[in-house]
Amino acid sequence: MEGFTPTSDLKELHSTMRAIEQACTSIQMHINPGASEAVILSLGQSSQPYKTCQFILENSQVATARFQAAAAIREAAIREWVVLSIDVKRNLICFCLLYIMQHASSPDGYVQAKVASVASQLMKRGWLEFMVGEKVVFFYQVNKAIVGADGIDMQFAGIKFLESLLSEFSPSTSSAMGLPREFHEQCRRSFEREYLKTFYQWTQEAALSVTNQIIESDSAVPEVKVCTAALDLMLQILNWDFRSNNSDTKLNVNVFSSGVRQDGDSLKKSECHVVQPGSEWRDVLVLSGHVGWLLSLYAALRLKFSREGYWIDCPVAVSARKLVVQFCSLTGPVFLSDDRKMHEQHLLQLLSGIIEWVDPPDAVLKAIENGKSDSEMLDGCRALLAIANVTTPHDFDGLLKSMRS
Repeated sequence: MEGFTPTSDLKELHSTMRAIEQACTSIQMHINPGASEAVILSLGQSSQPYKTCQFILENSQVATARFQAAAAIREAAIREWVVLSIDVKRNLICFCLLYIMQHASSPDGYVQAKVASVASQLMKRGWLEFMVGEKVVFFYQVNKAIVGADGIDMQFAGIKFLESLLSEFSPSTSSAMGLPREFHEQCRRSFEREYLKTFYQWTQEAALSVTNQIIESDSAVPEVKVCTAALDLMLQILNWDFRSNNSDTKLNVNVFSSGVRQDGDSLKKSECHVVQPGSEWRDVLVLSGHVGWLLSLYAALRLKFSREGYWIDCPVAVSARKLVVQFCSLTGPVFLSDDRKMHEQHLLQLLSGIIEWVDPPDAVLKAIENGKSDSEMLDGCRALLAIANVTTPHDFDGLLKSMRS
């Protein structure tokens, strides 16, 4: 089947939308799936079908049709990128970002996720050609949403978009675009150097903005989903394969930990991802009180819901503990090389927060035998393994002894 003809005629737009809707419905009902798939595929194979796809996204009542329209934008734009004008490229990205925000309350989350993915892929495709000012325009609305200026739903949508963007710029999860590896590597380096820390700070602020509402509420509140998403994104950012500071790491190893332990397969055995950002992350990760806030948040919720056994396995609790464990793996030039105490105090602060997850062991095991979830205890063990992985045996023993004194 030939592709749809680009048009601005309202009658033609409605006709195409109905054809796509009917094809999507037919596939769901297993009616003539081959012909229906051909109709859907023809949309993305058409020349510059963007107005048609945007019309479907804005007007169709069929969620799967909107999903397919978003997919068609991605397929056509990546294929035609080199011949599209800079205005068309910018407008496609801005349309997707605006759509995400305007439909933040939509129950069809998978459509929003698809549009966010399309925006992320198009943004990456043009990353090396867009000027700084153009990127500022793209991220203005995202930042406004993330700080909570437009409500909880848009705050959540903004965080989820950054999650999609981060995934697209990470080599292990990026989409194929038919471009050389060097393109992806250049994008990764630029993204890490210019935006990664900023996005972490935005996400940190989002989590902080909803903390009081969560702690003070006596019932489930929508702010919980924002906090959980923010914690997950911070974890994802710390999982980034920091490379811009490799030379810095080699020249500026912290004397407290002497870097990462090299005893055989310690990383593999402990399943730890060592976090080694550069010294420019020190203010955000070490000096800002961020770890103290995280531990206080978890401790407050732990105390508040101490009688609710299920809470230990709820998403916000799991996400908070995962982030705590990740901070236990923080090492390298983010700590001052001539200040042994900085890393030591960081680890002692973490230990003070996680020790009650595993100690006293008899009481912890007894509670588990009586039906309490073992997930907190297991995360406590993972945290101890992570700390052991970034310290020498002597220093690790000293940290544990200091907790007993």
